[in-house]
Amino acid sequence: MIITTDNAFILQTPATTYILRRTNHGHLEHIYYGPSIPDITPQDIESLAHKRTAQAGTTVAYTQEDLTYSLDRIPLEWSGIGKGDYRFSPAEICMPDGGYISDFIYKSHNTGDGTLPIKGLPTAKGHNAKHLKITLKDTSTELYLTLIYTVFQNSNVITRRAIIENRDTPPAKLRRMLSMMLDMPNQDFHITTFAGDWAKEAHRNTRPLQPGMFVNESRTGASSNKHNPGVFIAESIATQESGQVYGFNLVYSGNHFSFVELNSHGLVRIGMGISPHCFEWPLNQGEKFETPEVAMTVSDQGYNGASQNFHDFINTNIILKEWQAKPRPVLYNSWEPCFFNFNEGSLLKLARQAKSLGMELFVLDDGWFGARNSDNAGLGDYEINRKKFPRGLKPFADRLRAMGLEFGIWFEPEMVNPDSELYRTHPEYAVEMPSRHSTMGRNQLVLDLCNPKVRDYIVDNITSILDETGATYVKWDMNRHISEFYSPHAPAGTFFHKYILGLYEILERIFHPRPHILLESCSSGGNRFDLGMLCFSPQIWTSDCTDPIERLNIQGGLSHLYPPSTMGAHVSDAPHQQTLRDTPLSTRFNVASFGVLGYELDLRHLSKMERREIAEQVAFYKAHRQAFQYGTFSRLESPKDNKVTWQVWDGKKAISGLFQTMAKVSENPDILRFKSFHPKKRYRVSTRPQRLFIKRFGGLVKHILPVNLNPSGIILNLANRLHALTDCVETYEASGAALAHGIALSNQFMGSHYNENTRLLGDYGSNLYVATSI
Repeated sequence: MIITTDNAFILQTPATTYILRRTNHGHLEHIYYGPSIPDITPQDIESLAHKRTAQAGTTVAYTQEDLTYSLDRIPLEWSGIGKGDYRFSPAEICMPDGGYISDFIYKSHNTGDGTLPIKGLPTAKGHNAKHLKITLKDTSTELYLTLIYTVFQNSNVITRRAIIENRDTPPAKLRRMLSMMLDMPNQDFHITTFAGDWAKEAHRNTRPLQPGMFVNESRTGASSNKHNPGVFIAESIATQESGQVYGFNLVYSGNHFSFVELNSHGLVRIGMGISPHCFEWPLNQGEKFETPEVAMTVSDQGYNGASQNFHDFINTNIILKEWQAKPRPVLYNSWEPCFFNFNEGSLLKLARQAKSLGMELFVLDDGWFGARNSDNAGLGDYEINRKKFPRGLKPFADRLRAMGLEFGIWFEPEMVNPDSELYRTHPEYAVEMPSRHSTMGRNQLVLDLCNPKVRDYIVDNITSILDETGATYVKWDMNRHISEFYSPHAPAGTFFHKYILGLYEILERIFHPRPHILLESCSSGGNRFDLGMLCFSPQIWTSDCTDPIERLNIQGGLSHLYPPSTMGAHVSDAPHQQTLRDTPLSTRFNVASFGVLGYELDLRHLSKMERREIAEQVAFYKAHRQAFQYGTFSRLESPKDNKVTWQVWDGKKAISGLFQTMAKVSENPDILRFKSFHPKKRYRVSTRPQRLFIKRFGGLVKHILPVNLNPSGIILNLANRLHALTDCVETYEASGAALAHGIALSNQFMGSHYNENTRLLGDYGSNLYVATSI
C-alpha cells in the first residue's frame, strides 16, 4: 500500500512501514523504516522526524534563510555533491556544466499498480505490487533523476532503483551511479556480509559499525564468491530469532558496491548499486541510464525474520512464474564420478543405477564436445565428440528418457580455450587487450559478450542442441573471473556493465521461448549467486565444495539471503575432493536435503547397504520435497559451538536437522527445539532412520564380537557391504510449547556404554527429525 499526502509518502506492507517526505527546500527526507506503524498521522511523522533546532559548528548551511538546514545532518533519500553534505554520495556525475556539483530537488510524483520493467535488466515481478515514482531535477542543469519505489505487499519487501536522464545539449558523464541510498539513526548497528572464495562461499561475517565507511564490493566482473552483494545491518542484540534486522540485496550479476557509513552526528547511510570500479558512462542529450533494483526488508524477528521475507520475495517475485512452487527434480550429475573420462556406454550404466535409486534427471556435465578431454581445449566449440557419442547426443538423450530419466546438459558458453576451433577462426571473439599479454584462468579466456556476433553465436549453437536433444535442464557454468576487460564494442568505462547486459540478452533469447527448461546457473560454484541470475535460473549450484561440514557454513550463509529452493546441493563421495574429510553418507544427505537434492558420487562402487541407504534417502526427500524446497526455513540458535540446527516448516509438519561438527568426550545432552508450532496442540517427533556402516568403527568392533577380527580384513569388509547397524531412533510426543522450549535427546556415546538407545554421532554425525501433528 502507498499513501501520499501533501508532502509525505508512506509505503506499507503487513509488517513494515517506510516513510519519506519532501522538505521545504525540495529534498527528500527519510523519516522512518522499520516494523509496521498502522494509521500514520501527520503528528506521527513530525514526532518521528529528525529534529533541526540548533546549528552545529562547522556545518555548511544550505541557505542563509535557515542556518539549521544543513544537508550533512538530515536523513536523506538521495544526496548530491557540493552542497554541504560531506557523506558519501550515491552518484558522482561530471555535469553538463563541467562541474561535479549536483543538487536534485523534488519536481513531481505519481503512483501505479504493478512493477515497472527496466530495459535490458531483470526486475522483480508481481501483479500485487504497487509503485511510487518521484522525479527530481538538478537545480542548475537539465538532468532529471527518478527514484522508483515498489512495494511487494505479501513479502514485506520494498525495492528501490534510480533513472537519470539528460535533457541538456552538453553531455554528462556518470562515474558512479548507485541504485539507492537511505539514512537512518544508528541503533548500535552491526554489519553482516557473506564472503569467501572458491569452495568456501558465503561465510557469514559480522562486525560492529564504526565511524567511517564500510564497503562490500566485487570487482571480478561477476557478483563474485569473494563478496556476495547481500548485506544486513542489525541491532547488536539481534539474534537469529529476535531483534531488529535490515536486509539489502541487489538484482544484478556484475560488479557490485554497497557501503554503510556512520557520520559524526550518529546517522547511518546505506547505499547499494553497480560498482564504480573502472565505471564511466556517457550520458548524451536525450539518453537515460537505469540502475538495477535493490530489494530491502526489515524484521523485528531477528535474522530469520528478515531471511524469510527475502525467501518469500524470491520464490514469488524473482523466480520465473513457470517454476514458482514447482518441485525441483532429484538429479544425478556425471562430473565428480567421471570428469572427462566417459563414453555413452559408461554413462548409460550410471544412468540405469541412478534410476534404480529413484533419481529423476541425468545431467551430462563437461566433456561431451569438441576436443574436450581435459580443461586445456575445446571451450567455444559445440561439435559433438564422436568418440564418446558415435551417434550424437539425441540418441543418448532418447535412451535416458526411455529409462524414465530426463536429460540435462552442461554448457560453459561465456568462455573459450585458445586451443579451439572457435578461437582459431575468430580470435577477435575473445576478451583480450591487443597491446597486452593475456592472462588465463583455468586455461581459458572470456568471450566478448559486448559483441553482438558473439551473442548470436552462443544463442544459435545452444538453442540448436537444446531443441535437437529435448533437454529439460541446463547447467550454465562460468569458470573464471574477468581480467583484461577490453572490447572494441564497449567504450572505456562501459565494459563490465555491457558484458552483463549482453549476458542477460543471451539468457532471455535462449530461455524465454523455452520456459520448460530448468536452468541451473553455476560459476565455479557460487561465484554468481545473486538475484539477477535467479530471475533467469530458478536454482544455482551453491558451491563446488560438496563436503557437508563446509556446506553448513556455505548453505547456512546463503540461507540468510536466498531460499533452499534455489540451492543446488549434492551428495558426493567421501573423502571429499575439496577437503579430504571423510563424512558419513547420512550427513551428506541430511545437509543436502535442505536444498535442491542431487547426487554426484560414483554409483559403480557402492555396496548393497549404501545403495539401500541412498534409495531410502531419495524416497524420504521426495515424500518431503515440498517442505525442504519451499517450507519456512529457520536457523535455530545452539548453545553448543559444535552444533548447527536447521528447520523447515510447511504449515503442517516440521523437519529439523541437527548437525555435529567435532565430537566431544562425554558430550552433554543435546536439546532439540522446534519453532512455529501451536503451543497447545500436540505433536509427535520421530528420527528419520539411517544406517551406521561397520567400517566406521574400525577396530572397535572387537568389543562386540566373540572373536578378534582384522578390521581391514576380508570378513569385516564383506560384512560392511552386506550389513549395517541402525542408528538410534527416537520418538517423542509433546505440546508445541514444550517443543519450543526444547526436548532432551537420548545421550550420545560417552566412551563406556552402548545400547540401541545410544546416539552414535561421532565427528560429523547428524540426524533428521520429523515433527507432525497428532
